[in-house]
Amino acid sequence: MNNQVKTYALMAAIIALFVLIGGLIGGKGGMLMALLFGGALNFFAYWNSADMVLRMYQAQEVGPHNAPDLYQMVAELATRANLPMPKVYVINEEQPNAFATGRNSENAAVAFTTGIMRALNYAELRGVAAHELSHINHRDILLSTISATVAGAISAIASMAMWFGVRDENGNRNWLAGLLIGIFAPMAAAVIQMAISRSREYLADQGAAELTNEPLALASALHKIENIARGVPLQTAEDHPATAQMMIINPLAGIGSDNLFATHPSTGNRILRLEEIARQMGQL
Repeated sequence: MNNQVKTYALMAAIIALFVLIGGLIGGKGGMLMALLFGGALNFFAYWNSADMVLRMYQAQEVGPHNAPDLYQMVAELATRANLPMPKVYVINEEQPNAFATGRNSENAAVAFTTGIMRALNYAELRGVAAHELSHINHRDILLSTISATVAGAISAIASMAMWFGVRDENGNRNWLAGLLIGIFAPMAAAVIQMAISRSREYLADQGAAELTNEPLALASALHKIENIARGVPLQTAEDHPATAQMMIINPLAGIGSDNLFATHPSTGNRILRLEEIARQMGQL
């Protein structure tokens, strides 16, 4: 199963899980309420998540006058990708990292830490910028926002089930079923959410390799970022761990490990895939 099909299958699974829990708690009315609640949360996240994240990281918008090289790099790649020019932000943090945000390609932004701008050479930073633009091009921001919002909503209603129980077909409360839902539903939602995140990272790496025609530059960037990030904390991400999945490398540990609860694939596996793309391009 390719990553695109896998992503949509996982999205269907997390929404189905959400509706199922609503039905277990309140029958058909509960299913409807779950859908309405999830829709309201996603609407709010769709319109507000980008501004909230940028404020959270105290990101400063830059342009051609105060960050000409970075701005022109993003502009050139956006033109190559046939994307509108996103806003460009810089975050005053030592850890090398970057992310994309925004509700759609017309209202997108890419953000880079000062640490990543110092750690990488031009070709490597260009590979990172292309990776973030690929997220925008693939609508990954919307997908990750929906998955994170639904996963959070599942945790909330699962907590309700744990405290109030669920009703069986006769209207009796089943406290054991409520307890099991309260424990295992958030875990299932987290597993699905993380799987979506990992799939989109592989797709963005591939998109960056095709956009720049330099897969090895991105591979080198990922290697450098992981090695530095291991020893340099990103405090905002530690305070708001839900934002970790947005970054090019997991900012909390500096590593990814392809396990069920990992937000990112193993960096080693990402590099291997980029090297395979380089071989297909005749560069290895």
